[in-house]
Amino acid sequence: MIRMPEGPNAMKNQSTRVIATALRFVRDERGATAIEYAMIASGVAVAIASTVVALGTAISNNLYGNVAAALK
Repeated sequence: MIRMPEGPNAMKNQSTRVIATALRFVRDERGATAIEYAMIASGVAVAIASTVVALGTAISNNLYGNVAAALK
């Protein structure tokens, strides 16, 4: 059986601890930096992917088409 502290201040102390823990959690910014770096990395990845797709199509149509025409 779990014994809970008794008395008029027991509930007040417990709620104060819960509020203090919640405030510490809200004020904690350690994870914010990791999220910011992840967003930057995803933006760079999207830029690289779109550049590769655009250049890949241009190279495929122009360069390889010119080489194939020259070889005929």
